[in-house]
Amino acid sequence: METRDIEIFLTLADELHFGRTAERLRVSVARVSQAIKKQERGVGAKLFERTSRSVRLTAVGEQLKADLGPIYQGLSESLERARLAAQGKTGVLRIGMLPSNAYDLRPYWEAFRARCPEWGLQIRNVPFQRPFEPLRSGEVDVMVSWLPVEEPDLTVGPVLFTEPRVMVVSPDHELADRRSVSAEAFGDHGVLKGPDNLPDYWEDAFSPFRTPRGRPIERHIVVPNLDNLFTIVSTSQVTHVLGAHVLRFHVRPDIVYLPVHDGPRLSWGLVWSSDRESAPVRTLAQVVRDLGGWTA
Repeated sequence: METRDIEIFLTLADELHFGRTAERLRVSVARVSQAIKKQERGVGAKLFERTSRSVRLTAVGEQLKADLGPIYQGLSESLERARLAAQGKTGVLRIGMLPSNAYDLRPYWEAFRARCPEWGLQIRNVPFQRPFEPLRSGEVDVMVSWLPVEEPDLTVGPVLFTEPRVMVVSPDHELADRRSVSAEAFGDHGVLKGPDNLPDYWEDAFSPFRTPRGRPIERHIVVPNLDNLFTIVSTSQVTHVLGAHVLRFHVRPDIVYLPVHDGPRLSWGLVWSSDRESAPVRTLAQVVRDLGGWTA
């Protein structure tokens, strides 16, 4: 099995969606399908069950994912270390982003590079449906996460930025022509539900379970990722809540963002695994403290 095919298999096993896998790897859907069919012929069994509505791993696929995951990660890390050594660098600090505004945080990245020229810095997105797994598995060294994070094995560092929230609606929603909304409006319209494995306190911090007046906010369809969120909202009367940075980084003709003019702001900070704390992680945290967090 070629390295690229392994990457395609593992990415599809993570995304469980051919389109998102192709987009993430910057290949065609046909290339993803071709690679999976080739692997299934080689293994002699189906790796995925596919229907028009869903994609899921078979038992054989689950086993292959468990076996290949650590091997592929080790291979990728070895190649990265070799590439960095060729550049005179001793290692790389891997930063996982839950928000999509890494561009806004360039002053921190540049200051880190200036202080630690011997270290590379790699930014990657991490999925919110398994928020802390990349830290615990060692896939990333530090993560930019919304706060609070109250996991006993994780350390919470300084706040990077705070921002208001926005309500996400379709252009034909009854609220779409308003200039802003109150957080109480979520009590009337509800929001999408996060995956079941999200800690309740953490989901509540992003998308509260109750309005400021204490009314319950109904949860509708489970949303596994941002792409699905946009698709569901744009084609229905469901609403949701996001951080205001989406106003600049996710402009879409089928989505309207309404500023929420009351309610608490959303805070984002550094989080890392306590037992994997390293000098580069501490340096990045100090960079943030020195430069200070900012308010959107």
